[in-house]
Amino acid sequence: MRRRFPLRASAAALGALLILSACGANAGGGSGDSDDSASGAEGGDGELGTVGVILPETASSARWEGFDKPMLEEALRAEGFEPDVQNAQGDVQKFSTLADGMIAQGVSVLVIASINSEVGGAVASKAQAAGIPTIDYDRLNLGGSSEYYVSFDNVRVGELQGEGMAQALEDEPGAQVIEIEGAPTDNNATLFHEGQRNVLQPLYDSGDLELVQSQPIDDWNNQEGGQVFEQILTSNGGEVDGVVAANDGLALAVITVLRKYGLNGTVPVTGQDATAEGLRAILRGDQYMTVFKPVKEEAEATAKLAAALAEGDTAAADEIAGDVSEDPEGDREVASVLLEPYLITKDSVKRVVDEGYVSAEDVCIKDVADVCSELGIG
Repeated sequence: MRRRFPLRASAAALGALLILSACGANAGGGSGDSDDSASGAEGGDGELGTVGVILPETASSARWEGFDKPMLEEALRAEGFEPDVQNAQGDVQKFSTLADGMIAQGVSVLVIASINSEVGGAVASKAQAAGIPTIDYDRLNLGGSSEYYVSFDNVRVGELQGEGMAQALEDEPGAQVIEIEGAPTDNNATLFHEGQRNVLQPLYDSGDLELVQSQPIDDWNNQEGGQVFEQILTSNGGEVDGVVAANDGLALAVITVLRKYGLNGTVPVTGQDATAEGLRAILRGDQYMTVFKPVKEEAEATAKLAAALAEGDTAAADEIAGDVSEDPEGDREVASVLLEPYLITKDSVKRVVDEGYVSAEDVCIKDVADVCSELGIG
């Protein structure tokens, strides 16, 4: 019997199997369209065919090109596939066009990291009509039809952000908090917010913290996030004690505004994705924490699941995807792999570097070089 989301145990067990190969993966991917599907790690000869992967964009987070693309390519080749990893650059029409091409090509499996549930669900339906199994990657398409989903425990991601903020403000009773959330069309953003509130709502209710305003940001648009934050800040008299930012990109936008008002370094800001820029902000003291999601584990779980599906082995696929996620819009349960995220503060930045997700050369530059030396990073 499958266990229901959120479950940590099976995700942690799978993570233990995958973590052995996590070290040494470098996040040095590029940007722009991912048309160079022949690049990446050495490995399989494509005997299982091609796996098509459509990533959503590059504007809101460096993770898609820096982490996911090279790690998916490596993991898929290791399982015997030829990977075709493309990026829709936030364009819904391009997402559909890329999917149409992969379906026409006859990929063995289609992996969908969608821009929103509507386009993701439509693409899954088209692929399945052509006899191609689909995997929702990182983001569950609500109301969709993919039978498998691989991601992190996204409620737990939000809880870590809430725990980080609570920790940072524990000596400031009544501290004022602004929440800058992700896209309302992204189910992950909803789960992040749910997790944040699991921790912070009791503190808001008791008066230990005061919520000024919570605002989702369309398309995870960093520029819009900064503008919205500044509007909320000025309407609150220029006062804020902490900012819950849903990822490192939004955190950077918030920090830019705080710097404008001379508040950076004094107002804790949360984040997510453990990007090089986010880690530098933590070392600089402008950002309090981020959430580290070992993407290589996610990529490897996806590749193993794709191999089982390509071979028609649903029993093996079900064993890999031992968790269950609820899709309230589709009134269904989706077999899932839900991996464990980790809270990263200044004292644990070294872990992300040591595990190879970012390089010391990318993190330890300019004004944070001395901090890196003190923390033994490099």
